[in-house]
Amino acid sequence: MRAIVLEKFGGLDSLVYKDIPEPEPKAGHVVIEIKAFGLNHAEMHMRRGEWAEAAPVSGIECVGIVKSCPGGEFPVGAKVAALMGGLGRTINGSYAEYTRAPVSNVALIEADLPWAELAAIPETYATAWTCLFRNLEIEKGQLLVIRGATSSFGQAALKMAVNAGVRVIATTRNRDRFALLEKLGAERCEIERPDLSRHIAEAKAIDAVLDLVGNSVVLDSLAMLRRGGRSCLAGWLGGLDPIPDFNPLLQMPSGVYLTFFGSFVFGTPGFPLSDVPLQQIAAEVAAGRLDVKPARIFRFEEIREAHRVMEANEAGGKIVVVHA
Repeated sequence: MRAIVLEKFGGLDSLVYKDIPEPEPKAGHVVIEIKAFGLNHAEMHMRRGEWAEAAPVSGIECVGIVKSCPGGEFPVGAKVAALMGGLGRTINGSYAEYTRAPVSNVALIEADLPWAELAAIPETYATAWTCLFRNLEIEKGQLLVIRGATSSFGQAALKMAVNAGVRVIATTRNRDRFALLEKLGAERCEIERPDLSRHIAEAKAIDAVLDLVGNSVVLDSLAMLRRGGRSCLAGWLGGLDPIPDFNPLLQMPSGVYLTFFGSFVFGTPGFPLSDVPLQQIAAEVAAGRLDVKPARIFRFEEIREAHRVMEANEAGGKIVVVHA
């Protein structure tokens, strides 16, 4: 099969097309004929050698058709999504014609949609759904602040929250992005800043914060919550530096909740992928109630250009790669 192999760590030329053996059927696993896959910043870090683990074939998510499933958990020919479970990290991932994923990390995603749209759903929407409805326990009519809302993950969370009847204040560092966020359903936009809690009119009355900026604003996110409010840390757009000299006794407001979610746990016993209603999300898209169209679509032969666009932050949303 054709695959994009990480020959070395470094620039775009590290991604090389090669013929390698197809994955063999294996108990507890699903062999998938890949039709399309979404790109993720994790794969850029893997390419550069900045990630703890990187398999020869990158790619942490995909959509496609079941080729074999020895255990019978999924019928041959079914449309499925696969994500995490070691894909691209410890086992060859989605930058290929076929991959083999653990059953725990595969889900049905039957919907009459183009492969490019289906490919925009798995990692991004599974993570957004879990953050919103499991960690934050957000409900219709509540007020949510999404910090870093113009990222592909932020846009997905914004659309999903609005679709559920949640009021959203979206933040971005660039005032030029306000129109985009308002078009996606944000009630209002704010310029992202480290001390946003001091500038937002609803401070101390906010139900939830989805924090995609990261450690640099964790304490500020907690400061704007009402009693019983929740903040979910799920992104690091502001960098990976730890919170300096964090002392909850002196710095955390009383009665608020700080939670974290990392999508690498999908497929583990406490976080089965079956918990996420991917099939329902796809149905919402097919019915026109949720728009998941990717910002950019590339062909399998254009992986280097796709990575370049991702690295330069030129896409303005989710990037998807499709097989011809």
